[in-house]
Parts: sequence; structure tokens; C-alpha cells
Amino acid sequence: MRLLLTNFHGGDGGGHTTYLLALARGLLARGHAVHLAVPAGSRLHREGQAIAGLWVHAQTYPNGLRGLPRWPAARRRLRALLQAHGIELVHANGTADHRLAIAALRGLHPRPALVWTKHNSKPVRSLGHRLRARRTDRVLAVSAHTARQLAASPYGCCAIDTVPNGVDLQRFAPWPPEAARAARRQWVEREDALALGSNAGTADYKGWLDLVEALARLEPHERAQVRVLLAGKPPSAEASARVEALGLAAQVRFVGLLDDVRPFIAALDAGFVLSWDVETISFACREMMAMGKPVLVSDYAGLPENVEPDRDGWIVPVRDRDAIAAAVRAMLAQRERLPAMGAAARAHAEREFGLARFVELTEAAYRRALAAAAH
Repeated sequence: MRLLLTNFHGGDGGGHTTYLLALARGLLARGHAVHLAVPAGSRLHREGQAIAGLWVHAQTYPNGLRGLPRWPAARRRLRALLQAHGIELVHANGTADHRLAIAALRGLHPRPALVWTKHNSKPVRSLGHRLRARRTDRVLAVSAHTARQLAASPYGCCAIDTVPNGVDLQRFAPWPPEAARAARRQWVEREDALALGSNAGTADYKGWLDLVEALARLEPHERAQVRVLLAGKPPSAEASARVEALGLAAQVRFVGLLDDVRPFIAALDAGFVLSWDVETISFACREMMAMGKPVLVSDYAGLPENVEPDRDGWIVPVRDRDAIAAAVRAMLAQRERLPAMGAAARAHAEREFGLARFVELTEAAYRRALAAAAH
């Protein structure tokens, strides 16, 4: 197949970038011609250029009223790309690129099939979504929760496939104990501390501050045993002030944006993703589990689909600080169980989180979209 993957993010792109780079590599390995149309200067554009065989094109996706003057040129550029490379299927990954792809496809004969992936939990009930749903051949949901949300939206008129995100199980593999201890010494000063961490980012809706507030509810001797590590951008000033006010600044460490999160994950005893907005299924959760870390998740969106409770992780109600505190207290009381739970997390990842399964399911959805578009 001749495929075009699109994404509108001009900066880091977060999970979208992880998703598309993994998908592009997997599709190339299966013999497809893969093109990527993304903004110049984005991380996706930069890292995509390092993938052998991947065609990377600079493409803008004007959005909002301010973008209207640039819309015609962007549409012409995308349409020319489709025609020049004989693209058979376009896979859009956000609203702005989905909208532009529909405009660029209009009037093309034969018309490439159009697939759209929903990567977040934001509502999809607007007039714009209603119009786009009618022009989309197939929709991919990254979790069962997302699929249910789509089925109850205007996209219910489309064929919907559930394709959970996959992670590179070879890259994200458990580290040997000595290497993990060496990584841990970078960020945890107490060898006997319980190190809880997240590489899901430091946006407020990721719920990390809920964990910090839960720690404040523990008894002093319990609280003193816990260290919280967070990878990502610096937190908001308000969030930093709240950590200070809780008297936990010495126990919460922000390690910044990391080019390679594996040493960070290796340093942890357990991970957490306690999101209460936007989230779907979380690459970060799956990466931590693949590296043999049990994970504490909120029961938001598709997060619970990652975890088998009390076997390879824990599930708590959204923003329930008392429940989070109870989970941390249980970890402290049963420290000896954590390695076995981590091994179960890795086994779970090997069964369900691999890239091969992710790419195969995506490719199958593409073939169904092409078959439908041909009739």
C-alpha cells in the first residue's frame, strides 16, 4: 500500500509522535510505501527523517480563523503530494490534519481512502465532527473506552476498529538489577525509599498532584519512605507552590524532559498514571509495564484496560486522594510483592502490548477501509 500518515503538531507531539514513529517503522518493515506529512521543525519531522525508507514531507495544517488565509495553499500542497505519490490511503491523527485531508481529497479520482485515529477523550459531537464523519471511511480507537465514545458520537456511522497502542518490547525491556540500581542512584538518595514515578508528563490533568496530595494524608513515618519522580516539562507555578505548601518538595523530584526515559523507568519501584482528562490508554503506562513495573492508574477512559488489579497494578477512582493514599500504603506494607507484580506487568505487555500486534491490526483496518472505499 502507498500510505500517507498526517499529524498537525508543530512541537513535541507527545503520544502522537510516539504512535506515528512506531507505526511508520512497522509498516515499512511489512513492505508498504510510507509517507509522513507533518510541520517542519516538529519532533516528528526531525525524527522521521532518521527512519530509513520513510518519505517525510513538510506540511502545514492551518487552524482557526487566523489560519484561514493560509488554508488554500496548504490544501494545494497536500493535494499535490497525494497525486504525485499515488497515495492510496490517508491516515489522519488530529482535527486540523483530518479537516485538511478531507478538503485535499475532494474531487480526486480515484479517491484515497481516509482513516482517522482518535487519540484523546475530548468530545466529538460538534457540527464539524458530524461533517467529517460522513467523509471518513474508517475510524481507529486506541482503547475500548474510546470505541464506545465514538460509537455514541457522529462517528457511529463509520466503521470503528479498536487498535490499542503498541510499544517496542525489545527497547522497553526490564533492566538487570545492577543497571537499575545504578540508574536509581541518579535520582533517589535513599536506597530503601519507595520510588514512584511517571513519564506521562507534568500537565495538571495527568493527576500527579493528586498523588502528592495523597502522600500528605499518610502518617509521617509512611510519607518519609516515599519518593516521587516525574519526567516532563517543568510543572506550572501553581502546582509547584502546592507541592511546597504540602511540605513535600524534598520528596518530589522533577527530572525534566528526557531523550531516553528508560533509565528513569528502570529507577522506579512502581509507576503511576492518574489522569483525569484528555487521556485514552497511555503509552507511558505501557512503557513502564513493559519494563517490568507495576502501575497505579485512575479509572479514567481506557487506563484501566492496561492493568489486572492486584496482579500487575492498581486501579483507583479518579482524583480520589484517599484511595491513592491507601494504594501507596499497601505498596509500603507489601514491598516484597512489587518485583513479582513487575514480572506480571512484563508478561502482560508481552501478551498484549507489542508493536507487531499493533501494526497488524492497523494494517487490517487499512485493508478494510480500502475495500469499502472501492465500492
